[in-house]
Amino acid sequence: MAILLPTACVEQVTDITLDRLRALGIRALILDADNTLSGHGSQKPFPGAVEWTRELAAAGIRMTIVSNNVEKRIAPFAAQFSLPFAAMALKPFPAGYRRAMRAMGVRREETAAVGDQVFTDILGANLAGVKSILVVPKGEESILRFGWRRALEKPVRKKAERLGLWEVWTKGDHA
Repeated sequence: MAILLPTACVEQVTDITLDRLRALGIRALILDADNTLSGHGSQKPFPGAVEWTRELAAAGIRMTIVSNNVEKRIAPFAAQFSLPFAAMALKPFPAGYRRAMRAMGVRREETAAVGDQVFTDILGANLAGVKSILVVPKGEESILRFGWRRALEKPVRKKAERLGLWEVWTKGDHA
């Protein structure tokens, strides 16, 4: 199960702070799109997501959106964030992650991937040798398409909670 466990967990992507990234030596983020930055298949970013990426970019954090979706879906979405992207990444295979790191000019040790799915985003990040940050999926999902995946993820999410992986990002960030 270790290959499926994230480095850390957060409620939503905007809970990831610059201080925590710097404390872990993170200079670059590989971001999932669906249920991480927007609802599944939506071109409308979650509230605060665009501003969050702009704040991190202004502080020197490099970012790329890496998605299993087609370019037609991801290109206009990434443009709203003014971020580069990699479509058809074939996650959980690590090639898309490696491509993004090469393009950003960063090493594995200074990179984290953020996503909502254990068996694509987190597994892929771990296979690529980067830190992984699991978010709670937001937005509407088809029970037929996602129900079984979410059911299979439950033991991993529960173990992450037992191991205190939520605390990695919440300790000291809130009064």
